[in-house]
Amino acid sequence: MAALLEVSLSWLLQNFKHRDDKLFAKGPAFADHPAPAISITSPICGETDAQFSVDYTADGSGRHPALSWTAPADVRDQAREWLLVSGDPDAPLPTPIAHDVFGGIPVTKTSVKAGDFDIQDDGQALLKGGFHYGVTRRGVPYIPPRPLLNHGPHRYFFFVVALSAPLEAGLVKAKATREQVADAIVGKVVGWGQWVGSCERKWT
Repeated sequence: MAALLEVSLSWLLQNFKHRDDKLFAKGPAFADHPAPAISITSPICGETDAQFSVDYTADGSGRHPALSWTAPADVRDQAREWLLVSGDPDAPLPTPIAHDVFGGIPVTKTSVKAGDFDIQDDGQALLKGGFHYGVTRRGVPYIPPRPLLNHGPHRYFFFVVALSAPLEAGLVKAKATREQVADAIVGKVVGWGQWVGSCERKWT
């Protein structure tokens, strides 16, 4: 019965997708850097536009994809910290769902793996990878993909952003929202890149 209701909702909302203009990297902080400069891949999932296996969705173990990135010399020279944010612009909502917000990633760290996203100190929003997590709709560090049944493929954009100055410690330790982080990085973005994974759930 629940699946039937979900499929009916998907049919009603079939055209409510592609909110790409509301993605994180379209915000004011990126005005001077409209195009991606950082190259990102996933050692396990593959190159950008890869389709997630069930292990990387809410129907499986919900792992965060491992990511690895390389920045050009001019971006590396200016970078003092990395930021990682992901979102789904195909969700039938006015703005993309924030699937994660990770701040305070050391500039010496140019890859993340599944174990990095385990909580080390919830009171400081600290993860085992040595960085901090922000607010999501479900109060967890990462929301794995779970598009509506029969709503078609959803794309999940993972943005790595190079910052010229670290975010304030008080902000990243307080489980910042995507909006708070977006405001805090104005004037600090020196480059960014994106990796996209896709997921579709079908009712057969």
